[in-house]
Amino acid sequence: MESIFALILLCVTGTHVSSSPGPLEDVVIDRYDIPRVCPREVQTGDFVRYHYNGTFTDGKKFDSSHERGAPFSGQVGLGRLITGLDRGVQGMCVNERRKVTVPPHLAYGSIGAGDVIPADTVLVFDVVLLDIWNTEDKVQTRTLSKPESCKRLVEATDFIRYHYNGTLLNGVSFDSSHSRNGTYDTYVGMGYLIKGMDEGLIGMCVGETRTIIIPPFLAYEEKGYGTVIPSQATLVFEVFMIDLFNPKDDIAVVVKEVPKTCTRKTVVGDYIRYHYNGTFQDGSGFDTSYQRNSTYNTYIGMGYVIQGMDKALQGLCIGEKRRVILPPHMAYGEKGTGDLIPGSAVLVFDIHVIDFHNPKDLVEIKVTSKPEKCNLTSEVDDLIQYRYNCSLMDGTLLYSSKIYDTEYNQDIETTNKVIEGLDEGLRGMCVGEKRVVIVPPHLGHGENGAKGVPSSAVLHFELELLDLQKGVPDGYMFVWLGDSPDPLFPAMDLNKDLSVPLEEFTAFINIQVAEGTGRLRPGMDADGIIKDMFNNQDRNSDGKIVAEELKLKVEEDSDKARHEEL
Repeated sequence: MESIFALILLCVTGTHVSSSPGPLEDVVIDRYDIPRVCPREVQTGDFVRYHYNGTFTDGKKFDSSHERGAPFSGQVGLGRLITGLDRGVQGMCVNERRKVTVPPHLAYGSIGAGDVIPADTVLVFDVVLLDIWNTEDKVQTRTLSKPESCKRLVEATDFIRYHYNGTLLNGVSFDSSHSRNGTYDTYVGMGYLIKGMDEGLIGMCVGETRTIIIPPFLAYEEKGYGTVIPSQATLVFEVFMIDLFNPKDDIAVVVKEVPKTCTRKTVVGDYIRYHYNGTFQDGSGFDTSYQRNSTYNTYIGMGYVIQGMDKALQGLCIGEKRRVILPPHMAYGEKGTGDLIPGSAVLVFDIHVIDFHNPKDLVEIKVTSKPEKCNLTSEVDDLIQYRYNCSLMDGTLLYSSKIYDTEYNQDIETTNKVIEGLDEGLRGMCVGEKRVVIVPPHLGHGENGAKGVPSSAVLHFELELLDLQKGVPDGYMFVWLGDSPDPLFPAMDLNKDLSVPLEEFTAFINIQVAEGTGRLRPGMDADGIIKDMFNNQDRNSDGKIVAEELKLKVEEDSDKARHEEL
């Protein structure tokens, strides 16, 4: 077969080509299959690659590149082919099929070619052009689609991730990243790619689709590549740019929305709750907190999240919205994470800060309205009446009340008490005063939250104090506002008969309350409280208190007697 291959390369001097056959016939060309699009035709000096079948006029085959499984490659118009075939392929398009009939004087003439081609033989070549290129060719690029916004272009030393379909010039596919379901990831302009691809990728945007045509001398040249890319093959790549970054990149931040007021910004050590949408640079999503209907909660700058996010979460206001772009070396690196995030992926997060706090934060109190006269303010153990609205820091209303009654006390574990932070925020208020009180989670409902209250939520209260009744310490039913009568029993024995029944005891206590020398626990039935106090002193349960009963208790424990008695 090699001898036949050599035969075609022999040069036979031809004569002038005439449009009409004469005594010396010219090459006859039958273009029986012409592609609709022909961006380029073969010219003198071009290199071509084509398959052919060579037959005599009776149809007998004398040579075939198809049977050898390797197309012919050579340069046109420089005497390296038999003259007739040299002329016969000029003007061809890639994928064009021609039947080229070559007279003897433009083939092997009166000499022939050994035992294969007799003298004075007309040769018929059925040719299909596979490739065409020239030593002056350059990489050709054509943009098929491009995003409206393109803030950054591929430059040398960038690391990129892209999908591609690779074909030969005649459209035969040789490789595709899509079929492997994985992008091609590499540095640009650093020799990791063939020269033409290194050049063709420069200037692309993320989201751009581009066709890159690479001549053989900027691709795999004479060696080709295995069995998929033949020698001296022009390569056509359709490239879709997925991702782009540089190893020197830092995070990029685009502020989208900032609240009008921002009294404080996040710092290292704060605990933040935020919503996010996570996408790749091509816009495809990989995760979102909104779909889970739950914020992402974490400490800032303490290594609980990826490095880039730890940095991006600093300097934010409550309610702020921003986009942060994290290069892989500040995200999940070359390995990615599971099936969710591929290796070397740039991550884009659109975040919305719901709230943040610091474990050292105290309750914030802002008085929004206060009456001119304020002689009495709320204290521990007082009974108060107040209106309130409770919201999250993003304005989401959690619950509200027209009037809410509570015994004002620090003991937050008692069911009729309020959370510790609100308890603190209600102190020192005047009737008619209005406040905004911000309660951090550790003084609110904590990490577990409550019914309707998310975990670790900062609470925003709007308060108005409507009424105030001074209280008594927890566990007491009655307290003296000054020194109690001494001795107590004679003062209690109003009719001086040395015996105090319930009616007389009740009258005595009511006198103390009316005169302001004593106070009953507010918010409870006064008669019920007094009866309980009486029963505590009526040791023998005979329906009356005598001096000995009162004295006996004082002797047992004067502090306890005062506590249980009055």
